[in-house]
Amino acid sequence: MKSAKAWRLGMKEVRLLTAPRQRGQLKKPTWILVSVSLVSLFLVCAYIYPPQNSAPCYLFTSNGCKSFQKWLAPVLVREPSRELTDDEIASRVVIRDILNIPLTISVNAKIAFLFLTPGALPFEILWDKFFQEHEGRFSVYVHASKDKPVHLSRYFINREIHSDKVEWGKISMVEAERRLLANALKDPDNQYFVLLSDSCVPLRDFDYVYNYLMSSNISFIDCFEDLGVHGSGRYIEYMLPEVEKKDFRKGSQWFTMKRQHAIVVMADNLYYTKFRNYCKPDMEGRNCYSDEHYLPTFFYMLDPAGIANWSVTYVDWSERKWHPRSYQAQDITLELMRNLTSIVESAHITSEEPSETKTVPCLRNGTLQPCYLFGRKFSPETLENLLQLFPNYTSSVLVS
Repeated sequence: MKSAKAWRLGMKEVRLLTAPRQRGQLKKPTWILVSVSLVSLFLVCAYIYPPQNSAPCYLFTSNGCKSFQKWLAPVLVREPSRELTDDEIASRVVIRDILNIPLTISVNAKIAFLFLTPGALPFEILWDKFFQEHEGRFSVYVHASKDKPVHLSRYFINREIHSDKVEWGKISMVEAERRLLANALKDPDNQYFVLLSDSCVPLRDFDYVYNYLMSSNISFIDCFEDLGVHGSGRYIEYMLPEVEKKDFRKGSQWFTMKRQHAIVVMADNLYYTKFRNYCKPDMEGRNCYSDEHYLPTFFYMLDPAGIANWSVTYVDWSERKWHPRSYQAQDITLELMRNLTSIVESAHITSEEPSETKTVPCLRNGTLQPCYLFGRKFSPETLENLLQLFPNYTSSVLVS
């Protein structure tokens, strides 16, 4: 305001001057043009060669400075937009139309529990306790890649699907996930799809899990950017042009997915093929694991607003080893289990040097909520302790 007032005062004084024209003073339009040009040049230089601190921003309000930078950046830097291939156009049209289909919730909406296991399910009795008295609100599918399980719960009998061999770190892991989704999608009442391993246990009672998911409008797919050797360092340029390095993401494979997203995954062939061919162990010196990268990258590219960027299945990577911490019988206490159910931030540890821990608040429908409904990795010897503690650590009221 002071600057504007001073400018107006100066112009008023100019009008009152009686000096002759031959003094060679600048005419008003020329004077204004030169002033505006100098100011514009100053601002452009300030943008291109920013100072080490933010002092120049105090010339404006903080919001005004940020707004100006956001406006100026696209003007000065214009990256050419890449032309999509025919396959990409076809794929994105199909995916867009699926995502735009109005969501219709089945009257008999169910959660599909997808168990990816090599054989027997050591926590089948615990899951039986979890499912009891909730018939008609869930369905079970078991992909046993090595041995046919002997079931102890009626909820698991005759629930095996046609399975195939699964090798850790290879595309066969993703193929098994897609096989489970395909079988579960045959039931139109299945609205959410939860991928679980043989070492997974429920952290909440069934009602809590059901209400948590059915009142959500997103999929819980873990997704974060890791610029280290075990993140972007696994990317290979053979994935171009469809998958660019800037879009390459990482996350836990243990997803919880709404029906629309499950259909999208089954409809995808283009991006899946890229990961099948070029994200695998010992790919030109890189150990890329599709189960950690395919879904996070796919949804980050095609529906980033539709995922939560964390998994509702808890895993402890604090030991920073190749495999997460495994809980033993002596670890299972009521305090531990309540601690797991009270976590409200999801943490991701990057593989950069030095490593960085990125935290994401667990916002569900805009409200901070406990992050986790399930947990792994629990060893079979923890079963008895979990059965005894189950009613105590799972009971709580969900905040809508």
